Amino acid sequence: MASTLPQPPSGSPPAGELLDQLLGSLMADFRFWFARGLVLLDLCPDHVMGAEQRAELAAELEEGQRALQAASSLRSAAPTPMALDMDALTPWHQLVLKVWNLSAALRLAGVALPEREWPASP
Repeated sequence: MASTLPQPPSGSPPAGELLDQLLGSLMADFRFWFARGLVLLDLCPDHVMGAEQRAELAAELEEGQRALQAASSLRSAAPTPMALDMDALTPWHQLVLKVWNLSAALRLAGVALPEREWPASP
């Protein structure tokens, strides 16, 4: 038995368009936080995070950026809007949490952080 998607109220964007907008916004947030994490690592003194830990986090952030770019390319190449599996998103969320924790540790240590430049809406 086939099922159909519920129809959006008139004037609302189609489900595929809404999915594309939401996912585009989420991916822009990931791009922002991964880049922000690399900036914060450059400011991070040894007493906040050791050199080896900084190198590991930098490698994770760079890998996250590559994976995000690959996912963005796949989305762009797809003929219809597509979602991303939670298994793909979960490590990115965890990486953002690491960036937030680093930011909090830097603030507690009295490190002056640069202003955030929020990304434009997709």
